[in-house]
Amino acid sequence: MADYKAHILVTDDERPIRNTLKEILEYEGYKVTTAESGNVALELISANSIDLMLLDIKMSGIDGIETLRQVRSSGHEFPVVMVSGNGTIDLAVEATRMGAYDFLEKPPDLNRLLVTVRNALSQQDLSKEVKQIRKKLPGIQEIIGESKAITRIKTMIDKVAPTQSRVLITGDNGTGKELVARWIHEKSPRKNQQFVAVNCAAIPSELLESELFGHEKGAFTGANDQRIGKFEQADGGTLFLDEIGDMSLDAQAKVLRVLQENNISRVGGSSSISIDVRVLAATNKDLEAEIQQGNFREDLFHRISVIPIKVPSLEERKEDIPLIAKACLTKLKEKDISFSSIEFDKSGLKALKQRKWTGNVRELYNAVERLGILASGKVIDEEAVSEVLKSRTTDDTGWEQLADRTNNFQDFKENAERIFLVKQLEKNDWNISQTADAIGLQRSHIYNKMKKYNIER
Repeated sequence: MADYKAHILVTDDERPIRNTLKEILEYEGYKVTTAESGNVALELISANSIDLMLLDIKMSGIDGIETLRQVRSSGHEFPVVMVSGNGTIDLAVEATRMGAYDFLEKPPDLNRLLVTVRNALSQQDLSKEVKQIRKKLPGIQEIIGESKAITRIKTMIDKVAPTQSRVLITGDNGTGKELVARWIHEKSPRKNQQFVAVNCAAIPSELLESELFGHEKGAFTGANDQRIGKFEQADGGTLFLDEIGDMSLDAQAKVLRVLQENNISRVGGSSSISIDVRVLAATNKDLEAEIQQGNFREDLFHRISVIPIKVPSLEERKEDIPLIAKACLTKLKEKDISFSSIEFDKSGLKALKQRKWTGNVRELYNAVERLGILASGKVIDEEAVSEVLKSRTTDDTGWEQLADRTNNFQDFKENAERIFLVKQLEKNDWNISQTADAIGLQRSHIYNKMKKYNIER
């Protein structure tokens, strides 16, 4: 079998340059196609498999920068090397921000050109290997359900994801707002870049600015090192601002400025840092009511809610409950072998469907885990659901069953602590601050325990 020849597309409106580059690259063993304009190049890309593109910046018709933008917005990820006879630092920076691999000046030095081409193709090969490995790894959890309500959400994600528009995701606690945000990112042209999530309610207001924008060494007491903020971490990718309705007005003003100017300044820093971030936000609050009460900026609301998506509660899609419950049990089996023999029967699924789930999918997941641990048999039927979930408390019999399942005191203690914490969170409608006050723990300790016990938040 013959060795695969990398396919290079040379795009330049000067025929002598095209022919020279074609001759050099073909001599090196590459397959070369040429295009005299950006429009012709885009047509060739849509009809051929391209491994690398050499792209002139100054061309008649659409220029190289616009051609590059259209290549990337169409989802093509092959490396693009920009070439220009009168290159400037500003052009190079702009091209790099838009995803160009490198920038060469005309006439390109032969050795530099060939080294750049080899390195770009090697990086492309490595990227393909990473994607293959990624496909074999566990992906993002699916959005489970076949109801009309959730089907509309899936359709909306498919429409919104390929765009650069900002999205405001609303819905009750536990409905899966972050999951919607992750799928918007996963189906977008930014999917191979970072998805960075920030829980605005979990960070004290005095630390939120440093968390979002970073800080320089010595910016304030305790700033012993430079810190890169979430906006910089998400550069080129997606930043998810969860519970944005809990953000202070001061922080709102700073976020608004970033969204207007597309640059940030670290706390204690003097330089402006340009960023390319798609912002998705989520809240369980009615932001329009918050605006009327003076708790949320109207100008920020309009910036973040270009596309609004409301995630339905379980009450609005009860027909999905059996599917979700079975999916939750499957997920538990993958993590813990002790669940491997547990199954639902029809009566158990029907009983779950008839219950009211104020904590939505998150509460249902935790209820399935509790049923798997505390149900007396291997089949979760209507009787088991009635016995274990008859109230939001766990009686002495339940603790005895839990004790029978393990001889390890630490395991028993951790399971008991997890069940207690879930119960308290459910009792307080998953409001972290209220739960912290009710049980005498700091909010940060509750978040740590939720992470430790894999209580999804």
